[in-house]
Amino acid sequence: MTKPLWAPWRLEYVQQAGDGDGCVFCAEAEGALGATETLLVHRGEKAAVLLNKYPYSSGHVMVAPTRHVGTLAGLADAEALEIHRLAVAAMDALARTYAPDGFNLGWNLGRPAGAGIDDHVHLHVVPRWSGDTNFMPVLADVKVLPEHLLATRERLREAWSTV
Repeated sequence: MTKPLWAPWRLEYVQQAGDGDGCVFCAEAEGALGATETLLVHRGEKAAVLLNKYPYSSGHVMVAPTRHVGTLAGLADAEALEIHRLAVAAMDALARTYAPDGFNLGWNLGRPAGAGIDDHVHLHVVPRWSGDTNFMPVLADVKVLPEHLLATRERLREAWSTV
């Protein structure tokens, strides 16, 4: 007998895909999201760190310029430098909070490259653990995340305060 696998967050993603309700990075940078909606971990002068609402793993954050810019070449030097520095600080906060064995960092530039939001560049910082691939994503296309996003946000904000 087949047992259902529930991934309730997917419905929201599928229903909102391509809605064009504005840019989540800009909304976060402007403080336009309420306390229960925001996934902002840290806001710098020219860039911000926020949790990915549809993460690859727990602790998956994105670093984006606070200015709406759609290309890597369009970043000012100061923005690129702050994004890099915030990515390093994110890895430090994640290491102290979750003790991952490694990290994936990457830019998905353009829809064919996997960008879910392709008009505002952002750098992914994804903590990884040895042996964290199991049958769920391979056979069922389901990710198992052991912690709620808002709990992750609070843990990383606390860790960030000591960076």
